[in-house]
Amino acid sequence: MTANAGNRLDDAPLSRFHKKLALYSSGGPFLDGYVLSVIGVAMVQITPQLSLSDSAQGLIGASALIGIFLGAFAGGYLTDRFGRQVLYTIDLIAIIACSVAQFWATDPVWLFVLRLLIGMAVGADYPIATSLLAEFTPRRYRGPLLGGLVVMWFVGAAVAYIVGEALLAIGDDAWRWMLASAALPAAIIVLLRLGTPESPRWLANKGRAEEAEAVLKQVFGPDATIADLPGEERENVDAKAIIRAGYGGRMLYISVFWTCSIVPLFAIYAFGPTILGALNLEGSLANLGSALITVMFLIGCVIALFGVNRMGRRPLVIHSFIWSGLALLLLGLFPGAPAAVIMTLFALYAVIIGGTQILQWIYPNELFPTEVRGSAVGLASSVSRIGAAVGTYLVPMALSGWGIGGTMLAAAAISLIGAVVSARWAPETRGMALHEAAALAPRRISGGVG
Repeated sequence: MTANAGNRLDDAPLSRFHKKLALYSSGGPFLDGYVLSVIGVAMVQITPQLSLSDSAQGLIGASALIGIFLGAFAGGYLTDRFGRQVLYTIDLIAIIACSVAQFWATDPVWLFVLRLLIGMAVGADYPIATSLLAEFTPRRYRGPLLGGLVVMWFVGAAVAYIVGEALLAIGDDAWRWMLASAALPAAIIVLLRLGTPESPRWLANKGRAEEAEAVLKQVFGPDATIADLPGEERENVDAKAIIRAGYGGRMLYISVFWTCSIVPLFAIYAFGPTILGALNLEGSLANLGSALITVMFLIGCVIALFGVNRMGRRPLVIHSFIWSGLALLLLGLFPGAPAAVIMTLFALYAVIIGGTQILQWIYPNELFPTEVRGSAVGLASSVSRIGAAVGTYLVPMALSGWGIGGTMLAAAAISLIGAVVSARWAPETRGMALHEAAALAPRRISGGVG
């Protein structure tokens, strides 16, 4: 391979295909945000109708997160072994079926199982869709497009709160319609994804050179050839490489950073109206307040997308953790502040945490090679969901035992731990080709994990 050949695809212009692939890949995060947020509105009706204890509320709120833990790891393994394209639509069909089945749930166990299965399907989509997008996207646009997937998480969350509030007018069965409503966007996304080609990097890695070249010509034009795919170091990229040597350090950092990023956020989303109610924002005001905070999360992610290439990955993640953690700290210290102050602090947290949110999809896809990229993303996502599920499960009990102030202080501590870990280990991958960022000895910075 010539020196220039490896750069031709990494430096290609952004095409209509890339934009469509990014949009279709964002369907998984959209559904994740929708599923995890609509339960917060539905729980107001579910709790009295199914006579849920604090423990049962926590389990149902965390059920999808537990499912994501299981599904992300399995999806990562399967997409590395059988390809990205095969599983790109199958996983969403399960979301449709289980979402509709929730309409007829009559007891907490049945509801828990269905939401567990939905979470597994959503989790499986993460490594599948992000690996496919990362392996097609030119380096200049890789960070913004991968980070943009997180924006759709918050779009899904905002839509869920709006739909949930609108459906409350139906009456006592509104929660059933809320939970079943996820089937509609899932069906639309399945139809849009039909016909998506397989990743040429994955095909070439499996020795299927002719198929890889055919895809390259389809996407990049008739002059594209297999020689345009950059080579990757292969001596240390078996499955064990994820937990050993440089990849072990990367996996440790990604897992800790991702966990600290989503534990406070997912707990807030699963019980958003309840938490705002504890801060004296009741009823519809709590639901609308949750929707407003979601819009601020969305704005924060968009701002971070514009800064990720200018500011760099490492400074962005460190500052995002520090300042968002301080906002939560003030919420914990002053839980009795006026409603305007409470909403302002939540809004500040939502905007500033955007940096860590977009990097959840950028870092894992950049730091691991094609052969194990899906497995690595799946494993990191799974590990992070353990903490998120535990945190979500404990929220009702924390509110009962510690009060809202203590709960917010705990969330602040988790965010500040993320800042410390990132200051020590966060690497910089800005401007690197995908194979350079994924190599075991990429360009280093002080404090990076390599």
